[in-house]
Amino acid sequence: MTAPGIHFLDARGPEGMRIYAVGDVHGRLDLLAAMYRRIAAEIRQARPADWRVIHLGDYVDRGPDSKSVLDFLIEVRKRDPRHLMLAGNHDIGFLDFLETPDADGLFMRYGGIQTAQSYGVALNEGGGAWFGRSEAALRQGHAALVEAVPKSHVEFLQSLPFSMTFGDFFFCHAGIRPGIALESQSTQDLIWIRDVFHNHSGLHPKIVVHGHTPVPEAEVMVNRVNIDTLAFQTGNLSALVVEGADKRILVVSGERGA
Repeated sequence: MTAPGIHFLDARGPEGMRIYAVGDVHGRLDLLAAMYRRIAAEIRQARPADWRVIHLGDYVDRGPDSKSVLDFLIEVRKRDPRHLMLAGNHDIGFLDFLETPDADGLFMRYGGIQTAQSYGVALNEGGGAWFGRSEAALRQGHAALVEAVPKSHVEFLQSLPFSMTFGDFFFCHAGIRPGIALESQSTQDLIWIRDVFHNHSGLHPKIVVHGHTPVPEAEVMVNRVNIDTLAFQTGNLSALVVEGADKRILVVSGERGA
């Protein structure tokens, strides 16, 4: 017999723990730093018995400071292991490009040029899109980027898990495939799924907290919470805060992107 699912209103975090789940950053170091200042101020004031900051992936691409975002996250995780980071499809796409350059892949088509620029590599030198340029030029740009990306960044991205759970909440980048046990979800679905997950109105075993699909403001549904508010473009980075039965959305704002 299938266990009944959890409704958002009934969901609770672990006893004595405050959780901050942060949406897609996409190279916006300014917003990430602002979110951390806000979280630190709240923790100093409220003094929860324990806490976690959980990032839902997509640290790179599109925004201007992907390299610095990774530096920041590596440092905070080293300083305190209560900072947790999950993998997003763009993070895996970055690793895939470093392994095998592909002019038609996610990295080159959807914001990887900005990521490369943050490492001082101009993949689109000569103007315009990459497509149609020579294979030799692609290999040259790829080699320069491989040289520029620190080993610590590659190891960090390779170390990222695809999901985690705390209390009545399941955290992942994109979502889950309905009807499949949480522990049996495929990594492909956890970082890529959209319509099948979004269109499912039934309850899941836990509330799924995710990003991946941009929404104008954080979307709170009975069975899931989407906190990807297109930070790189809107200048709004959102987080879900959970403490016991209390749930709220936290937003930090900055300049709008290009």
